[in-house]
Amino acid sequence: MQTVAVLDFETTGLSPAQGDRATEIAVILLRDGQIVARYQSLMNAGRRIPSDVVNLTGITNEMIASAPSVSKVMREAALFVGKHPVVAHNAGFDRRFWQAELALLRMSADHSFACTMLASRRIYPHAQSHRLSSLAEMLRLPKSGRAHRAMVDAEMTSHLWHRLQDDIAQTYGLSLVDHALIARVQATSKAKVPTLLRSLNGGPRSDQAASHSKPRSCADEN
Repeated sequence: MQTVAVLDFETTGLSPAQGDRATEIAVILLRDGQIVARYQSLMNAGRRIPSDVVNLTGITNEMIASAPSVSKVMREAALFVGKHPVVAHNAGFDRRFWQAELALLRMSADHSFACTMLASRRIYPHAQSHRLSSLAEMLRLPKSGRAHRAMVDAEMTSHLWHRLQDDIAQTYGLSLVDHALIARVQATSKAKVPTLLRSLNGGPRSDQAASHSKPRSCADEN
């Protein structure tokens, strides 16, 4: 039974290479579709948040001023993630900030990332949009609050991850759809994904991805 760390950042901008910094992080530990632990915190990296980002996320400079230091939060987050493989939506973005913030602390950030956006483009190629909120609406995934807050987005990504696992398993008759397999799917061209997945178990149960009509979600263990 594999545990993955589903991660989401809110930041001051798009690129740490341009001086942008993290303002919030959320991490969910997900095991067999169940949320088993959570970590979330705002963080103060001494970087002012532009007004357009404040409007998008609702995270204000006043909130950041009283938040814990980025070094404290990132050390805690790294300890929480441990050695687990990481999942994120548009993972290239989150991975850049994960690596940049941990590099400033001289901490290892060599985690394996899988991307629910790239995987969904291959498993749900006919979706009108592969943005997280659009996929959540299409697949009827639960929503717990305002998008562009780290924990809300991490929860939606967790639900999407589990749905991807379910749909791949049901469509192609696979008993194990783990982080390594989805990472392999996301790195395969759309046209070749069905052939790849058929080859793992002799063929899918149907030529179409599993039905999008029934919501499947991750449940909290409290």
